[in-house]
Amino acid sequence: MGEGFIVVLALLAFAVITLLKGVRIVPQGMEWIVERLGKYHGTLHPGLNIIIPYLDQVAYKLVTKDIILDVQEQEVITKDNAVILINAIAFIKITDPIKAVYGVTDFSEAIRNMIMTTLRSIAGDMQLDEALTSRDRIKAKLREAIADEAIDWGLTVKSVEIQDIKPSMSMQKAMEMQASAERERKAMITRSEGEKQSMILQAEARLEAAQRDAKAQVTLAEASAESIRRVTAAIGDQDGPMRYLLGEKYVTAMTKLAESNNAKTILIPGDLQEALRSVLGRVKA
Repeated sequence: MGEGFIVVLALLAFAVITLLKGVRIVPQGMEWIVERLGKYHGTLHPGLNIIIPYLDQVAYKLVTKDIILDVQEQEVITKDNAVILINAIAFIKITDPIKAVYGVTDFSEAIRNMIMTTLRSIAGDMQLDEALTSRDRIKAKLREAIADEAIDWGLTVKSVEIQDIKPSMSMQKAMEMQASAERERKAMITRSEGEKQSMILQAEARLEAAQRDAKAQVTLAEASAESIRRVTAAIGDQDGPMRYLLGEKYVTAMTKLAESNNAKTILIPGDLQEALRSVLGRVKA
């Protein structure tokens, strides 16, 4: 009886294990691929599913929710031989589980490598400035380039976002040096323009001052000549007024000479009239 009981327990355990192997509960957001004797047999959808134990087995468990793929940062050489660093993130969804598991070995790695290769190709056809400022255009080209291949793998690329585009460290240093040199060049041009304008204004000021001095000298000469003409016309042949004027000038000159701080000794002719008469005599001669 003991041996019979053991056999019954063994059969009961086998039946329970067989039942458990035949019942599969698939969580929401997943689909399971079932193979029968090594060949695709069916797809289990969320909920309670029955399979044939020992003949059927769950080969793959796929997530049907959106999958986030982080594309690692990589160096890309632009069209003008500049090195930039670029990374991205992709949002994909499995729309055909059969193609996803049997169309490619690892669909996640495949789509990630395709994004990296396509990024290098797209950014490599752009200039540095264009690549740094065309994030939306790169994103649109990238999604368009990988969409057809993703469909062949049973995937839908819902979105591809460029996380960051920046020059490499060496390029950043070169750009900083270039920007500094450009600022210095503009500063030198500004200083040169300022010095040039200053020199022009100074030259114009000197020219205007010289012209005004010349004009003043001409005016003074004309005034002096007019004064001489008027004095000559007023005196005529009489020497008395001329003596008076010369005497007045002589006395004024002596007064200024006496008031000068540098004057130490002043010699005045004893006979002022004789001195004036001698001067007038020379003038008439």
